[in-house]
Amino acid sequence: MRYDEVIARLKAEANPANVAGMARFGISAANTLGISIYTLRKIAKEIKKDHQLALRLWDSGFHEARILASFIDEPDKVTRAQLERWVKDFDSWDVVDQVSELISRTPYVLEKIREWSSRETEFVKRAAFSLIAEITWYDKKLADQDFEPFFQLIKKSATDERNYVKKAVNWALRNIGKRNWFLNQRAIEVAREIQKIDSKAARWIAADALRELASAAVQKRVAEK
Repeated sequence: MRYDEVIARLKAEANPANVAGMARFGISAANTLGISIYTLRKIAKEIKKDHQLALRLWDSGFHEARILASFIDEPDKVTRAQLERWVKDFDSWDVVDQVSELISRTPYVLEKIREWSSRETEFVKRAAFSLIAEITWYDKKLADQDFEPFFQLIKKSATDERNYVKKAVNWALRNIGKRNWFLNQRAIEVAREIQKIDSKAARWIAADALRELASAAVQKRVAEK
């Protein structure tokens, strides 16, 4: 499928009524067509993987075209320069979280977690913790000790009051704590350390994480792993 055909398809799928609904969930309305993730994944399956097309779709500036770009891009062809160009364009939490799926499968994921977690731009910083949540979920090659640097980054950013950062920090902590029993106990320990920090954001992150990680359902799940 050619670039102009994909753009025409996206415009044909546009649903302006959805844009207002998306905005209520904090999704940017700028250049947004109102297309569901379900529809975008369906289109991605039709296109299949195409790195060059992904680059062009990203540069179109359309919200959904950028998400679609991340679905069809090829992780082994992604470059550091591309990631730095893309991260500067992050303007909505859903773009960050969807594109994180692609970035997490590139050779640069750990490098970008370290770099982006120290940057001040809200969506760049969110990307770092979205990536932690993503690789915790799927990368089975990571050993328990590999998560210790992530705990340090989580503690360091736990006082960030910005909504999209603190929610991603919390998400990363909760995902680590659901990986296995050992990491569950360590995540609970870290959450209790964060709880003692004199910060409204830190207290929220800790309380929300502890509520889930210490729950009977999660305890049963990690005990069985």
